[in-house]
Amino acid sequence: MRRLIMRKSFRVKKENEFQRVFETHNSVANHKFVIYQMEKPGQPHFRVGISVGKKIGNAVHRNWLKRRIRQTLLEVKPQLKSEVDFLVIARPAADGMTMAETKKNLVHALKRANLLIED
Repeated sequence: MRRLIMRKSFRVKKENEFQRVFETHNSVANHKFVIYQMEKPGQPHFRVGISVGKKIGNAVHRNWLKRRIRQTLLEVKPQLKSEVDFLVIARPAADGMTMAETKKNLVHALKRANLLIED
């Protein structure tokens, strides 16, 4: 079975790229996640950065949550706007959620940020 992954071109990785998105002050939040976004006209596809702070469990829990966030983004990838860089920041309340809860809360935050294209 082929593993679905998000290619490196879909990621915001560098510190200065993270800071550029933060400095736009364009954020939306719910109880579990904060979404920062920055419009990038002419960009062929979205780019995402994921941050899970040390207030959430140990390294195993943080990586576990990042994998669930990435999987949710892969599932909603066709509906995500393309000309945007955004950051997903997990709040401490996100620790211990099931996959279904993670998806529900992340999709809610993405809808609040107007990053999902409605069918």
